[in-house]
Amino acid sequence: MKVARLPTDPGPAAWNAILPPQEAPIPLEGRHNADWLVIGGGFAGLSAARRLRQLRPDDRITVLEARRIAEGPAGRNSGFMIDLPHDLASDDYGGATDTDRREIERNRAAIAFAADMASDYGLSREAFDPCGKINAAATERGLAHTRHYAGHLAKMGEVSEQLDAEAMRAITGTDYYLGGLRTPGAVLLQPALYMRGIAAGLVGEAVAIHENSPVTALERRGDLWHAATPEGEVSAPAAILAVNGQANSFGFWKQQLIHTYTYGAMTRAMTPEEIERLGGQPRWAMTPADPMGTTVRRISGTGGDRLVVRNRFTINQTLTVNEARLNGVWRGLDRAFAARFPMLDAITMEHRWGGALCLSWNNVPAFGEVQPRLYSAVCQNGLGTVKGTLAGMMAAELACNTGSNLLADFRDQPAPRSLPPRPLTQIGATARIRWQEWRAGRDF
Repeated sequence: MKVARLPTDPGPAAWNAILPPQEAPIPLEGRHNADWLVIGGGFAGLSAARRLRQLRPDDRITVLEARRIAEGPAGRNSGFMIDLPHDLASDDYGGATDTDRREIERNRAAIAFAADMASDYGLSREAFDPCGKINAAATERGLAHTRHYAGHLAKMGEVSEQLDAEAMRAITGTDYYLGGLRTPGAVLLQPALYMRGIAAGLVGEAVAIHENSPVTALERRGDLWHAATPEGEVSAPAAILAVNGQANSFGFWKQQLIHTYTYGAMTRAMTPEEIERLGGQPRWAMTPADPMGTTVRRISGTGGDRLVVRNRFTINQTLTVNEARLNGVWRGLDRAFAARFPMLDAITMEHRWGGALCLSWNNVPAFGEVQPRLYSAVCQNGLGTVKGTLAGMMAAELACNTGSNLLADFRDQPAPRSLPPRPLTQIGATARIRWQEWRAGRDF
C-alpha cells in the first residue's frame, strides 16, 4: 500500500527548540532485515520498542520515524501524563465510576512503565517529574466543576485538595484564578527532553532508530512486511503501526478517526526583573477546570524560565491547517496569555505551534491486529503521553502473544465508531467545540 500523505504540523516543536541541538540523525539507507518493525517514534512507538526489548531481548528491533524524535506531536503537547479520568468531551472530565476506575488503572500502569524507563535511562527530574497537577478554575462554573470532580474522585477513593484564590495566586503569581483542585498522581514532562532520553536509552539497548525516514509504502510479501522509505527498506515478520491519525494514510480505520489540531505558545525566557514581577513558584502546571479551557504551565530549567499557554481545538479531517485559521489561533493564544498575566505585557511569544491529535467518536483506541502480524496502536483521544505509552505497551504484548490482565482489559473496548460523511463530521464536531469553548468563559 502506498502511504497517502506524510505528517505535517504547523510551527516549531517548541519543547525541542529550547533544548541543545541533537546529534545528526541516522536515516534509513539500503535494505535491512529485522524481527520487529515499529513505525512511528512517538510515545506509542518508543514504548512498543521498549516492551518488545523486554519481551524479546535477543530480537532485532527497528524504529522508523518520519521526522526527528520529538519534532512531531510527541514534542508538541502540554507535557501532562495524567492518571485520572480526562474525557475532553465531558463537562468536568469524569464519567461513569466503573469505567473511570478502569481508566485510572490503565493510566497508572502506563505511568509506572514510563517511570521505569525514566529511571533505567537516567532521565532528569526536569524530563520526568511526578509532582501532580492542578485543575484551575477562573469562573464560578469552573469552581463547580472542581467540586463535582472532587466528589466523583472521593467515591473512587482518590484524594484531592481544594485550593482557594489566595493559594492559586501564591502558586501562579496571578489573581486570575478563583480556585483549583490539586491531585497528586500526574507526571509533568519536558516532552522533548523525555522523548530524546527514551530514544537514547533504546539505542543503548541496540534498538535501531532511524529518523527522517518516513514510510512511503508498506506491503506484505510472503511472510514479511516490507516498509519502504525514500532511501531504504526494512523487512520484518511483524510490524507495529504507531502513527496515531496517520493510520488513515496507511489505509486503516477509514471514516473512524477524527483529526484534531490543538495549539500552543511559549514565551521567550523571562528576565530576572520579570520573574520577580510575576512572583509565584518557579514550576507549576494548570489544566483548565473546563475541558475546553486554557492549559498553562510555568517551566524553569533548560532554556530558561518561561510560560506556556495551550488552547483551541480545530477539526481538520484533511490533516492540514490554513494560514488564516492559524493567525486567528495565534491571536487567541495571545489574548489568553494577556488576560492571565497583565503584569507581563512586554513579554513576547517566541514559539507558536500546532500538533495533531486523533479522537474517536466513542472515545476508544484504534487497537488490534489489523492485518496478519500488523498491529495498530493509534488514536489516544487527546492523551497521547499516557495513552500512547499504554497503546505501545499493549501492542507489543499482543504481538508477542503475552497474556496479561491489563491487555485483556485494554482489548475489552469497542472499535472506534464510524463517522458521518466528512462534511458532516467537520461541521458537527466544529460546532460542538466552538459551543463548548464559548461556554467555558474565562476558563478559555
